[in-house]
Parts: sequence; C-alpha cells; structure tokens
Amino acid sequence: MNQDSFSLCAAVRSLRVSFGGRRVLHGVDADFPARKVTVLLGRSGSGKTTLLRALNRLNECFEDCGTSGDVRVALGGRLLPVEGPDAPSLPRLRRAAGMVFQTPNPLPMSIRRNITLPLSLALEKKLSRDREKLEAIVRERLLEVGLWDEVADRLDAPAASLSGGQQQRLCLARALALDPELLLLDEPTASLDRAAAHTIEELILSFKGRRSVILVSHSLRQARKLADSALVLSDGRIVRRLSAEALRGSVEDEDLFLDYAGPDGCRGCLPRLP
Repeated sequence: MNQDSFSLCAAVRSLRVSFGGRRVLHGVDADFPARKVTVLLGRSGSGKTTLLRALNRLNECFEDCGTSGDVRVALGGRLLPVEGPDAPSLPRLRRAAGMVFQTPNPLPMSIRRNITLPLSLALEKKLSRDREKLEAIVRERLLEVGLWDEVADRLDAPAASLSGGQQQRLCLARALALDPELLLLDEPTASLDRAAAHTIEELILSFKGRRSVILVSHSLRQARKLADSALVLSDGRIVRRLSAEALRGSVEDEDLFLDYAGPDGCRGCLPRLP
C-alpha cells in the first residue's frame, strides 16, 4: 500500500471484524479516493457501518469486537495506519475522520456550543479562548451546511429546539468544525423527511472536489445521485465495485439490485466482478 499517495483518503487490506466471535467482515480490500464521494451500498447487516467505523476505530466501543488487517487513513498527505506504533493518537484520528450518524445526536447544549466545544477540546488553550476566531468558525461551518441564516439570531438556543433536519445539519457542521480530512456519513438521511433528506444530499454534492466523503446508504437512488463510485457489500464482503457511470446504468430496479439471488441461490449475494 502506497503510504504517500495523495489520491486516497483511506484504504483497507484484508480487514476482518467480528463481534462476540461472529464474523461481520471477511477480508475486505478497498481504496477510497480523495476529494470524492464513495458510497457503501448493501442491505441491512451487510457490513457497511462496520467497515465505516473501522476507519476511525469506533468498532472498539464494543468490548467483544475483534479486528485484524491493515486500515489506513490520510493524515497530512500520508496514509497512516489507524493502529500500531506509527498510528496517530485516537483523538487525532477522530479529528481527522469526522463522523455523522444515522440519527441526529446534537450535544445537550446550545447551537453555538455544539460547534465551539469540539474546538475548545481539540485546539490549544490559547486559541480556544480566542472568542473572535471561534465565532468566525461557527459562522463559517453553519454557512457551509446552509444553517446560518436559520439560526444566526438564536445561537444560544438549545440544539434540541431545532427540527430533525436542522439538527442533522448542525451535527454535520460540528463534524466539519475541525476541518477533517475525511467525512464519514452513516446513513445521514435515514431518519429525515424527504425535504430534509434532499437538503443533506445537496450538501454532500457541494463537497465534491474539495472534501473526501464515505457515505453508507441502502438507497440505490441516493447512490446514483451522489456517488463518484460505489462499493456493494453483501454478507461482509465487497461483491461489486461500480463507477458513477456503471452505477447509473447497471440496474433498473433498486430491489433487484439489493436482493439479487446469486449463483448459489443466496438472496442478497451480488455477483462478484472478475
């Protein structure tokens, strides 16, 4: 694996993950292009979220998790292992690989504090006390997610007072506060109504060419709209690798795509590419 490649934001080799002795990922190999949107597609239980969480070691939150293989994330222009003597500290890794979850999870505090708290915890104390700089970052990130005009006059209001879609955009702004090199999105529109989901999708489109995004989705429609490329998982394995062009032209029906009955009759098993 080329550790100095500027073309990748992350890469995994022979990744195996199990929980309580049950294997969830089976020797996964994948490269994730930098400044592109890569979508992880598959049915529930196919291993999409487990693969995503391997990139910032969130699987370790589960005591019965076992992991082997080589997982690397771009930091400062180099692909560094997430574990081992050459790995960054866990706080640095998670600052570099910001994450947004399926259900909005704003901190139980003000809108402003949801963004300034991560900054205060991560930055040097002198900088964290620079109120003018902090306020500038709050405005910049809320502008980036299209939330500034909606909340500029109530930044000290509780984050819980926002709608579900607004809360998810606030979570996205919080993840962006530290300017991560990689953005991990775990079905960020799954709990939102259609209008709020559309807003999040348009934001993801706006990241293309300037931010590296890995997005978990079970929606072929969404993947076709957002992806520069897609990896399809089934039963803990990558069974298909698709360019944007192939993704848009490969399958007519989403249910057929995700419920393909493979040669062995196993539903959910998509055909392997040569």
